[in-house]
Amino acid sequence: MSVSPARRAAFDTVLRVFEDDAYADRAFPSAARGLDERDRALAQRLAYGTIQRARTLDHGIEALGRRPVAKLDAPVRAALRLGAYQLGFSEVAVHAAVNESVELVRASGLERAVSFANAVLRRLALGLRELLDSLPEATPREAALRHSYPDWVAELWWRGLGAEEALALMRAQNEPLETVVRRNERKAGEVAGEPDHEIPGAFHVERVDEQALREGLIWPQSRASQLAGLCVGAREGELTLDLCAAPGGKATQIAGEVTAVEKHPGRARELEETCHRLGAGNVYVLNADALELPADLRGFDRALVDAPCSGLGVLASRPDLRWHAKPLPDLQRALLAVAAERVRPGGTILYSVCTISAAENEDVVDASGLEIEQLGEEWPQFAHPRRPEFLLTLPHRDRTSGFFISRLRRS
Repeated sequence: MSVSPARRAAFDTVLRVFEDDAYADRAFPSAARGLDERDRALAQRLAYGTIQRARTLDHGIEALGRRPVAKLDAPVRAALRLGAYQLGFSEVAVHAAVNESVELVRASGLERAVSFANAVLRRLALGLRELLDSLPEATPREAALRHSYPDWVAELWWRGLGAEEALALMRAQNEPLETVVRRNERKAGEVAGEPDHEIPGAFHVERVDEQALREGLIWPQSRASQLAGLCVGAREGELTLDLCAAPGGKATQIAGEVTAVEKHPGRARELEETCHRLGAGNVYVLNADALELPADLRGFDRALVDAPCSGLGVLASRPDLRWHAKPLPDLQRALLAVAAERVRPGGTILYSVCTISAAENEDVVDASGLEIEQLGEEWPQFAHPRRPEFLLTLPHRDRTSGFFISRLRRS
């Protein structure tokens, strides 16, 4: 029996993510090269779902297969995880999930492991769903196993949101959220999709129109990310400093003159290409370390600090991130301090991070000593549940990525 191209691409992606520490969004495109639209969609669903659910899948494999996952050959581990995901969380035919997963082991040159993989997968086919349904979720650690998160993430949300909200958030970030694009007002042309009723310029689409993307009519960007760009509030004639600009979604939203800083040369080149494609001639890209800017780069009316973070608000679209995410409050505080130095007195700083963690969100802002503007009054539907002066989008409530957004003023 041969392996379908979609399952081969999913297998290759899973293998690279867990064995080579590759990022899923970089490993998948090369693995799926040449697939038609239908196969590509299936491959991504299988790959991303397997990566997301890896902890739960490993528990099922070990409980029913009676062999520690860590001791398996890497291709066997990847094939069993992929097969287990299909058997436990998808509606694909059982025989296809079992047989093609076995063939992936055989195709990897591990003939000696074929009978073992076949036996484990058949046990999974008979008992995995029942095992998964029986997993408890009454404590953070139980919920982390059932919903496939590191313990520390479950404990963090349990403390910050309470058990009910934490569970809803964990469930939501294991499911696809919205597919949304931003309409690029700099270019004329028809754009398909349903306009969002809250975020101007946001369009809900079934899939990203690749032709419209190439022509610069749209940019894939969640509603929460677009909200952060809108909250910068820059106007024509003003100067804005974007300290962490790549890939460019927010930088190309901003009116006036924008200096977009990007540390990594390759990402800076991609940012320049994005600005050119979208017709954002008002954006000047500076390849530099935001913590070591030229001394004369100051006097800005506004700054945007869309800081690197643990990314706990975008786990639905970044399936591998939960396994290597880490909070970065020291870097965030340093970047916010740079922004405060570079804006003029009375200027504003938009601080945003795509995470749901007080240590990277409100604690960073509180430590800055900057004056806090009341964003919750402008966007009450997205107000932070405990600190309404801030915004906090929540995937389970707002069906978009999780973003913390605050606007600060230098006195």
